[in-house]
Amino acid sequence: MAAKIKFSKIAIVIFLTVLIWVWADLAVDETHTIANVSISIARSTDPELWATFKNEGGTPVTSFSIERIRLKGPASRIAEIKRELADGSRKLAFSLHPDLLGMTAAGSHTLPVLDVIRGSEEIRELNSLTVDFCEPKTLTVDVARLVKKPLNVECVDENGMPQESAIIKPETVNMLVPKDWSADQPARVELTRSEIERARSGAIGKTPYVVLTDGQKRLSDDDVQIRIPPEEDPRSVHIVKATVGYIFSDVTQGKYKVEFENKTQFMNETASITVRATPEAAKAYEDMSYQAYLEIYDVDAAATGWVPKPLTYNFPDKYAGSDDIKLVQEPVIARFKLTPLTSGESP
Repeated sequence: MAAKIKFSKIAIVIFLTVLIWVWADLAVDETHTIANVSISIARSTDPELWATFKNEGGTPVTSFSIERIRLKGPASRIAEIKRELADGSRKLAFSLHPDLLGMTAAGSHTLPVLDVIRGSEEIRELNSLTVDFCEPKTLTVDVARLVKKPLNVECVDENGMPQESAIIKPETVNMLVPKDWSADQPARVELTRSEIERARSGAIGKTPYVVLTDGQKRLSDDDVQIRIPPEEDPRSVHIVKATVGYIFSDVTQGKYKVEFENKTQFMNETASITVRATPEAAKAYEDMSYQAYLEIYDVDAAATGWVPKPLTYNFPDKYAGSDDIKLVQEPVIARFKLTPLTSGESP
């Protein structure tokens, strides 16, 4: 019986010790200050409501950085939050729902930041922690009611460059915009490079949008169809005056001269070259020292008859191999043979 009584006393002592320890931890509050905490305005379920933070000296914004907030709560919980913030497993940021706070009338509304943060879902998730201080204490929320206006639709590429040849149906759409939105500010549709190519072969559907001054994108309720006419070929036919050069191999260089089966015919055929090219490529080709050349190999010296060989066309390096310049005639075939030079004779 005595042993049983002793065990009960020990159990009671342990229980009271744990209870005192827990009470002591809960009774001793600590604080932790966090700097630059984001608060963002959530998109309202009412499409006509547009809320922004007043940004003194700048354009309105939908996200604002609270300079600092101070968390308060049990020491163990504060220590846990510190670890989570330090290792990145927790990121503290707040969402503001103006319509839930009754901020639906057009005009400026003063936001009591501390009260809003204390009642936020984000703080409730922190369990047993609260906020006892923040800076700034108030923010101004500007609320506007958007109105429907017919806007022209502009088609741009990914870099914002207008696609002026685009055919857009319908040409206008109704968009929710601020009441002072100018008719000169069109709605836009943006096409990727692949979408531009698709639009050249058939109409594609896209949703127009506008970007409000806070950077928020608002979409139209309706799509438009976009078609882009096939791209015009910037190349045209050019007849370029030609000079033909000769490239001898090391073995034949300075030892042979070239004789043509019909020199007059060869000269007439090579007096000009017909190409399809952009103006820039045609001009660069015309400015070359040699527009074509005949390549002479070692085996040509051993030939017993006339050697037929097509000319090589010397397009500028910048344009060679591209679609900027192409030969549109059949390559001229030179029929030649090599004759050894006599002493003192030039090739």
